[in-house]
Amino acid sequence: MARCDVCGNDYDKAFQLIQADGTRGTYDSFECAIHAAAPRCEHCRCRIIGHGAEHDGRFFCCASCARHAGVEGLDDRV
Repeated sequence: MARCDVCGNDYDKAFQLIQADGTRGTYDSFECAIHAAAPRCEHCRCRIIGHGAEHDGRFFCCASCARHAGVEGLDDRV
């Protein structure tokens, strides 16, 4: 069994997540993996689970949050 890096649960179905930069984590659920690996929106601080929006290295959950943070030119729809 493997221990979750977030909650400490020792679970027989734990999995590893390897990010592009080589960072690794062991998790017992997608919930814990999201908590550890998903970026936060710079404006509202929610976890970005979908594609979100990025501008100049800043991450946002949506174009509305990007606009509130002063970013122009991002749209949720094309």
